[in-house]
Amino acid sequence: MEKALSNITVLDLTRVLAGPYCTMMLADYGANVIKIEMPGKGDDTRAMGPKKNDYSMYYAYVNRGKKGITLNLKSEEGKKLFLEMVKKADVVVENYRPGVMDKLGVGYDVLKEVNDQIIYAAVSGFGCYGPKHQRPGYDIIAQATSGLMSITGEAGGQPLRVGNAMGDVLGGMNLTIGILMALNARTVTGRGQRVDVALVDSVVSSLEVGWQRFFASGKQPELIGNRYASAFPYDSFQASDGRFVIGCGNDKLFTLLCTKALDRPELLEDPRFDTNIHRCENYAALKPEIEKWSSQHTIQQCVDIIDAAGVPVAPINMLADVVNDDHIANADLRGHIACDAGKDDLLRAEFCDEHLRGGGGIGLAHAGTAHHHLFAGQRALVVIHAAVGLHGDILQLCTQLIDFIGHCAHNTENHRKPLLRF
Repeated sequence: MEKALSNITVLDLTRVLAGPYCTMMLADYGANVIKIEMPGKGDDTRAMGPKKNDYSMYYAYVNRGKKGITLNLKSEEGKKLFLEMVKKADVVVENYRPGVMDKLGVGYDVLKEVNDQIIYAAVSGFGCYGPKHQRPGYDIIAQATSGLMSITGEAGGQPLRVGNAMGDVLGGMNLTIGILMALNARTVTGRGQRVDVALVDSVVSSLEVGWQRFFASGKQPELIGNRYASAFPYDSFQASDGRFVIGCGNDKLFTLLCTKALDRPELLEDPRFDTNIHRCENYAALKPEIEKWSSQHTIQQCVDIIDAAGVPVAPINMLADVVNDDHIANADLRGHIACDAGKDDLLRAEFCDEHLRGGGGIGLAHAGTAHHHLFAGQRALVVIHAAVGLHGDILQLCTQLIDFIGHCAHNTENHRKPLLRF
């Protein structure tokens, strides 16, 4: 089946996580993504762990399914070639600090004159305008600035960073959504547009009920651990061998929990627990009542009994549990990355990261082997030819300036050797 984005060509100037996460998603669903890195340096994640066979699994993961070249946009020759590529591309994605692309002479105002259908997508810490727009931003900056850390943590404890790079992931996902909307708008207007995403804005907009708790009281919400402020029981609970979670989001589910799992129908008549609002107000009294039952059973027994009652419940999985879960990591959702740097599969690493389950006729990519190709010499000519078509002066320019020294994505000795040296 043809993949959903197989007719889209993306020039990817991004590095580290937020931008590469966006273009990874586009590549997963068929887009022809050409990753363009700086000669002599490349993406910062080349040097980041964890590593396998001395190659960065981090870099391989977020750059799977892409083709790669290096290009010096500070040189006139490099800029000329990039503009030729823009003529045939659909999307340009970058995550430089705002204004850098303009200083290089390849900002949106220039690119839209070269190709008025181009989608120019940028992601940065604080966006392209506002008093802080020139400040650099990483995930931890976004989590702290947005308020996410202030509502994350155990009661009485200190604010905590979420365990993954949520600011980068949300920024990357919002950038993907913006690109897809802009591509659809182009079918209506015939013109491209600029998409601007800030990591901080992305996290701010995700805080949902945290903001409502603040606006309702005018006070900073307290840290509440795993508990959810707007529903209860919606928290982690103690079993005889560890902890698990229950998600009762409404009165019907609480009724099922009490009557079919806990065998405590009298809890439904207690005025402290008869509505969701009352349960949220009296969570400290209700939680021990639930744990009188759960602490007498193992995690698996609690999960089986509560699930049979029709109530949302789950163990708190370790990563080893996740990769062995027959629903999450089944054959359709799990695959391998093979990085090709001129030799056979220098890095093979597993991933489990399907964003959408297949079906519905939209041609989603199913996991298999996702390659990242890093092209040197004549093979780089093939990549550029596919993007812009090589002819005349451009063919001569590329032929003269190709560096035929092999380029390895993750090798700290070789990564300084450029594919295209301008």
